[in-house]
Amino acid sequence: MDKTLLSFGHGYSARALSRILLPQGWRVIGTTRSEEKAPGLMTEGIEPRIWPGADMGPALDAATHLLISAAPDDAGDPVLAQLHDAIAARAGQFAWVGYLSTTGVYGDHGGDWVDEATPLTPATKRGIARVEAEAAWAAIPALPLHIFRLAGIYGPGRGPFSKVRNGTARRIIKPGQLFSRTHVADIARVLAASIARPNPGAVYNVCDDDPAPPEDVIAYAAELLGVPVPPAEDFATAEMTPMARSFYAESKKVRNNRIKEELSVELLYPDYRSGLKALLAQEIGA
Repeated sequence: MDKTLLSFGHGYSARALSRILLPQGWRVIGTTRSEEKAPGLMTEGIEPRIWPGADMGPALDAATHLLISAAPDDAGDPVLAQLHDAIAARAGQFAWVGYLSTTGVYGDHGGDWVDEATPLTPATKRGIARVEAEAAWAAIPALPLHIFRLAGIYGPGRGPFSKVRNGTARRIIKPGQLFSRTHVADIARVLAASIARPNPGAVYNVCDDDPAPPEDVIAYAAELLGVPVPPAEDFATAEMTPMARSFYAESKKVRNNRIKEELSVELLYPDYRSGLKALLAQEIGA
């Protein structure tokens, strides 16, 4: 059977998944809000759709799989806001639907461990919106939904090296602060493994094995580059934007056992050290 992925909000993680699927003969249709981004998607083998705007009926008719990367806004989930009924009417045609959420749905746990069964107690506006979006997708009858709660994403073009090089990286110290993170290549491998082994209703945390203080990541990046480690700044007195400060509102360690046990995923980058080493090697070799 021909396989067609319709990807709403075809961004960083979705493009990484496409690099796995396209060589396997998949057709990938990806939406973007920007006409300027469409040619770039085409060069990667993606069929772009400018949306909102384009009539998505034909693409939905063709889709065997759906991936939703578009983030909720003040009006809720943007895909469901416009296409809820169209998707619900086709629920039985899809073999797999993936929704990319965030570990922010768990809220603050004071550095303790969380897993997929942990109650959702988001502490930020973004986290609350994600909980609501997850529930809205899950409420569509017969939709083979899989929810992926992603930790902080890094990878090619999205890592600490540029800020360390140009001197804008900051080591904000908040005692006990821990973040989980994940390399985009591992996100793509988890999604591909789930597509190959659907389990409708499943929820997966997608992160590495090594929750770590953010200042340690910056320090290691500086060491790899052979530049001075940025000075420590006390979170309590550091000048930060409200957005930047909000990232420190939550501290937790995220368990990833389920992606290993159910999907048999072996992480390419089980910790930030291996991930940053590989990123730097890619940059140098580019």
